[in-house]
Amino acid sequence: MQAAMLLVLGLGHAGGAVARLARAAGWAVAGTSRAPDAPGVLPFAAAGEAIRAATHLLITTPPTETGDPVLEAHAAAVEAALTAGGLRWVGYVSTTGVYGDRAGASVDETAEPTPAQPRSRRRLAAEQAWRDVTMGRVPLDLMRAGGIYGPGRSALDDLRAGKARRIVRPGHVFTRIHSDDIAQAALAAMTQDRPPVPRVLHLVDDEPAESAAVVAYAAALLGMDPPPAIPFEDIRATLSPMALSFWSESRRVTNAMTKAALGLAWRYPSYREGLAAILAEERRQGLAQ
Repeated sequence: MQAAMLLVLGLGHAGGAVARLARAAGWAVAGTSRAPDAPGVLPFAAAGEAIRAATHLLITTPPTETGDPVLEAHAAAVEAALTAGGLRWVGYVSTTGVYGDRAGASVDETAEPTPAQPRSRRRLAAEQAWRDVTMGRVPLDLMRAGGIYGPGRSALDDLRAGKARRIVRPGHVFTRIHSDDIAQAALAAMTQDRPPVPRVLHLVDDEPAESAAVVAYAAALLGMDPPPAIPFEDIRATLSPMALSFWSESRRVTNAMTKAALGLAWRYPSYREGLAAILAEERRQGLAQ
């Protein structure tokens, strides 16, 4: 059997975490990035040969207004990989935004998507495009992620930069996931032996939470006073259209089916463990007091 080779199309925060964990587990890994200045990084336009050689394909690149950029640029290479039989698994990192607003209600992996925002509708269309391409040929995991955070990308960084705001809207919750937990979920998914059918996975931690609570906890970890509480209605008029679109939706995305299917528990079951671990590692490396 062909030796396993993972190609990550999009070595950003999440894709980079998957690549690092896969390499540590002994995988051959390559990937594309908008900043191709590291070993193993390919220009996106030149990724066709790597796609044909990959046994496992992870897509983290967001769709554009015209469709999924991987399928637009490399449809022939993807088809060649599928036809040759070397490709064993495809994973697509999507968003919980495909569920739209549920007024704080719970959403599990069987729920029907009802996206309201244009970017979420594009994500759902990209999911369907990968369903169409892979159906009956290889397993496809549609990994719908909450807000992704991790080292260098968290409320800790926003507070240090003076950009954090503690917006209070009682009952409004967001879901989030540490990039290390995305990595362990992806690695578990791609090593499973399962039929060539699509599967929905929820990459969200165990505790949907109000944004203000996360900011306050991060401030406490840093020994800082939290930013002043700002009622949402007082600030609504000043928010960007993108920010307003996030605040217009609230849902409690659950993960029990996903954790059972993958046979794992999160390293960081809530923002508290995740933020504390980020700060502890920064201090270990001498990057923070």
